[in-house]
Amino acid sequence: MSAILPFKALRPAPEAASAVAAVPYDVVSRDEAQALAGDEPLSFLHVSRAEIDLPRETDPHADAVYARAASNFAALRDRAPLVLEDTPSLYVYRLWMGEHTQTGIGGCFSVAEYDADLVKKHERTRPDKEDDRTRHIIELRAQTGPVFLIHAPSADVAAIVARTTRAATAPLCDFTAVDGVRHTLWRIDGEDQRALIAAFGAMPALYIADGHHRAASAARARQHFGGSGRAGEWDGFLAVAFPGDQTQILPYNRVVKDLGAHTPDGLLALLRRVVTVTSGPATPVRKGDVSMFLAGDWYTIELGLPPSGAGAAEQLDVSRLQDLVLAPLLGIGDVRTDTRIDFVGGARGTAQLESLVSSGEAAVAFSMYPVSVSDLMAISDAGGIMPPKSTWFEPKLRDGLLSHLI
Repeated sequence: MSAILPFKALRPAPEAASAVAAVPYDVVSRDEAQALAGDEPLSFLHVSRAEIDLPRETDPHADAVYARAASNFAALRDRAPLVLEDTPSLYVYRLWMGEHTQTGIGGCFSVAEYDADLVKKHERTRPDKEDDRTRHIIELRAQTGPVFLIHAPSADVAAIVARTTRAATAPLCDFTAVDGVRHTLWRIDGEDQRALIAAFGAMPALYIADGHHRAASAARARQHFGGSGRAGEWDGFLAVAFPGDQTQILPYNRVVKDLGAHTPDGLLALLRRVVTVTSGPATPVRKGDVSMFLAGDWYTIELGLPPSGAGAAEQLDVSRLQDLVLAPLLGIGDVRTDTRIDFVGGARGTAQLESLVSSGEAAVAFSMYPVSVSDLMAISDAGGIMPPKSTWFEPKLRDGLLSHLI
């Protein structure tokens, strides 16, 4: 089963929603967060990235940052204002990005099921990032950014979503953010809420698409608040669950800052000994191909068939690129810690890759074919772990539209 729990959401008043809503805390640098929030005092980035309101030399994990986050949160509740629902509810959250639309159900999901791996993961988490978000939850006594979940398509859930979004009742908020993504929220109560709980209860599992550190931190906060076995709001973690056939995964591209001891021609010669390399487009057209930008030209690298017996995660293009090119030819070992490699989300496009190489900030760029939702589910079902930075989900949920007080 997959338990979904109604909760009393803390949310912006409709007229403040567009000003409050902010990109997830972990998709922007400090400078980017400061630029986005600089002219908007209601931006939730003042809560999720409170270091932007402190001197630049402040350690982002200093006590002062969490204290400032808590004080900014309290002030925002008054200024926006943020409204606390009278009764526990579930929510429909629709995202529109160009011609793409996806509609999910917002609520609280079971931390106990997360701990029991009924909420399935595909990434390892980093202790330092867990420490950060766990303390953020504890200091604010709130989960302020939803986890992005995927579930198998459900006709029952789809019928409730259709009824809710076609109803005459006005949405709780409806706005288009500066990046062009439209965000719309509706509340679900009564019989439809009970039917949703039953529909999710029939699902054998849920899958984390984005937000592994948020979910892990919610589990650690539950240990902090409910360590003696007490039940409470900390037993649920804030999330929005979307049907897998509506979600959109973009590639997570790679750039390497230098070629080591190689020249561009020397690297091409080495590559041609292990893979097929031809001139090609900036975006790969099929799984198994990677586009490479080197010395002003685009090439197609054909990775070939994976080794016999390779697991689902080892068959991913990002794994094959690492095993055939990045590690043996460019000396990139652990991509989590190697400072010579960086990652560019697919939403930024291949023009960003060209710019980084042409400006000298990187020496070579690799444009990837996106991982599929079925790959993600298969690897998660098998208990496998994807390589770091394998998936970039777009559009992304906004922080601050739904907060869960604990």
